[in-house]
Amino acid sequence: MSDITLSHGTAVTPIPAAQLFPWALFGGILMLLALYFVSTEEGAARLLSGLEVHEFVHDGRHLLGFPCH
Repeated sequence: MSDITLSHGTAVTPIPAAQLFPWALFGGILMLLALYFVSTEEGAARLLSGLEVHEFVHDGRHLLGFPCH
C-alpha cells in the first residue's frame, strides 16, 4: 500500500483575466500566423519568395485538407 495522503490545506488561486488576456492574444496571433503559412503561403499571396515554406509545411497542408498541387 502507498503511504501518500491527500493534503486539504492547498488552495488554488485563480488567474485573473487581465493577466491571462495578453497570453491568450499572443497564442491566438501565433495560431493565425501558423494557419496562414500552412494554408496560403503559396501563389499570389505569398510573403516569402521560393518554395522553402511550402515544402516545410507540405505534409501539414495535406493533413489539414488544404490542396496544394
